[in-house]
Amino acid sequence: MIEIRRAGPADGDALGRIHAAAWEAAYGPFFEPEFAAREVRSRRTRWHARVAAQAQPSTEAPAGRGTILLAEVEGRPLALSVFLPSPTRPGLAEIATFYGHPDGWGTGVAAALMTETLRRLSGEGCAGAHLWTLRDTPRSRRFYAKCGFTETGATRTFDFGEGNLLAQVEYERTG
Repeated sequence: MIEIRRAGPADGDALGRIHAAAWEAAYGPFFEPEFAAREVRSRRTRWHARVAAQAQPSTEAPAGRGTILLAEVEGRPLALSVFLPSPTRPGLAEIATFYGHPDGWGTGVAAALMTETLRRLSGEGCAGAHLWTLRDTPRSRRFYAKCGFTETGATRTFDFGEGNLLAQVEYERTG
């Protein structure tokens, strides 16, 4: 059984495990081993502050910080998404983060999470969503296409902090 819910303050460790494992599997090969190991460690610990910020009242609109969803299969956390109003595309949301633990790949948990993410965005009045993914990650690109996203033709480079600029492509789904 797949359960999807808004992440809470107690979910920081679970979010970190998902993010670290998925990032290591998908992105680690693009970097020097020492940098990749440091980034994996960082991803394990950064979620406590993010989920706490989501829960705190603020003068800033909560959606400006993003909504964090967590998907569990039989009680085991296996996927996460973060979405917020797009800072560059009025009327759309941006899916800023979407990761599935490799143990969940092929189980349907990521597809269920994407369906729920898009349902919530539609409920908030968004006309659709866009996201960026690395050009050289065929697994994620196939997943987004399977979920109804199409490439917009827009590209950019992204530096994870090592000075290694990696190409990203933008995907969009409207309606």
